Amino acid sequence: MAIKMRVLCYPENNKKLRSIAEMIKAEYDLNVNSVDRIPPAYSCDKERLVILAIQIKGSLPDSYRLFVRELTKARAANVAIIYAGDEASVTKTQDLLREAGTNVIEEAKFVKVGLFNSKVNDEEKADILAWVKNCVDNLA
Repeated sequence: MAIKMRVLCYPENNKKLRSIAEMIKAEYDLNVNSVDRIPPAYSCDKERLVILAIQIKGSLPDSYRLFVRELTKARAANVAIIYAGDEASVTKTQDLLREAGTNVIEEAKFVKVGLFNSKVNDEEKADILAWVKNCVDNLA
């Protein structure tokens, strides 16, 4: 299935979120530079879907907040969130995205991340890929 999609990770050194991003890239046969960090090395431009894979607790870091505020409809028509932090950071991110004018996919996906939980097991993989498929199927 060809779709213009990017998966962006914050922080970039989170191994589980990076594994999830690579798994989505492989499943949807995305371009070489479709998995990146936040802020990305290559800017988003007319992306059909951007998935933010984030682990943030507390206040949003400046570099992250500034990037999210610039995700306008011209850069990303739809944005979905996979998170490993707290729900407050997801709510703040969704509010910033709405202010920027992009369509926010309401259902954010929670994943457990920990010191000894950096691998994606088969059950999690199936669950995450089903969530992404649902997001793609219901794009605005």
